[in-house]
Amino acid sequence: MVTPTIQRRRLGNALRRAREAAGKSQDEAAEVIDSASSKVSRMELGQSGIRLTDLKLLLDFYGVSAEEAEPLRELARAGRQRGRWSGYRNVVPDWFRQYLDLEADAAEIRWYQSEVIPGILQTEPYIRAIIDRDDVERQVEVRLERQKVIDRPDGPELNFILSESALRRNLGDRATMREQLSHLAALADRPNVTIQVFPLDAETYVVSSFSFILLRFGEEVASDVVYLETFTDADYLDSPEALRAYNRHWDRLRAAALGPAESRRLMLRIAGEMK
Repeated sequence: MVTPTIQRRRLGNALRRAREAAGKSQDEAAEVIDSASSKVSRMELGQSGIRLTDLKLLLDFYGVSAEEAEPLRELARAGRQRGRWSGYRNVVPDWFRQYLDLEADAAEIRWYQSEVIPGILQTEPYIRAIIDRDDVERQVEVRLERQKVIDRPDGPELNFILSESALRRNLGDRATMREQLSHLAALADRPNVTIQVFPLDAETYVVSSFSFILLRFGEEVASDVVYLETFTDADYLDSPEALRAYNRHWDRLRAAALGPAESRRLMLRIAGEMK
C-alpha cells in the first residue's frame, strides 16, 4: 500500500505543475488560501497535508478542470490518513516515521554507512547489542518489520556501501558479529541487494566520515530525497543541487569501494576471524 507520505508528495508535485502551467507564483497561491508562501512550498514538497477547502481554492485558481481535480482530491484524502508506522509513535519520532514511509515506497535505495551496519540489514542480536533503551523490544520489532522490504517482490533495488570499520567494530560479543557478517554475506547473494565495502586501506582521495541515504522514486513522486540523520533529528534534502552533489559523491565512493564479490569475501573473512 502506498504510504500517506508518498501520496502527499504526489499531490505536491501535481500542484506545483498545475501552478507553473497557470503561470502563478507561490506568493500568489498563498494569497488565495490566506497563508504564507512557505505553507505552499511545504505542500508542494509533500511535507504537509492540505485541507480540501484550500485544495479547491488552489485548483480553481490554477484553472484545473473538474475531471482533473478529482484524482487530486483523492490524493489529499489519502495523504491525511495515518501511516503504517503510526502504531509506533511512542518509540519512533515523527521525523523518522517520514523516512520509514519513504523507505517503503522507494524504487531504489543508495545507502552509505560509515560506523555501524545499516538498520535494515541488522540481525536481532546485533540490534539488541546497539540499543540501550527501556523500549528495546519495540525497537527490535520496528527494525525487523522494516526488513520485510527486502523480501517484497515489488521492493526497491538496495545498494549499500559500508565502511570496513562498520564490519570490524565489535558490537556485542564475537558470536554476534560473526552471525551479523555471515548474514550480510547471505544478503549480498540476493539479486535485489548489492553490498560493497569501502576498505580502510583504499588508495583514494574520496572519503566520507558521515552516513547518508539516497532515496529514488518515479517521476510522479516529485524529486528524489537525501536523508541525513543526526542524534535527535534528520534533514531531508531534495533540491537539484543537493541531489547532484550526493549522487556524484555516491559514484565516487562506489568506484573506490571493493566490488560486490570481493566485498562478500571480505565479510566472510572477517567473520572467520571472529571465532
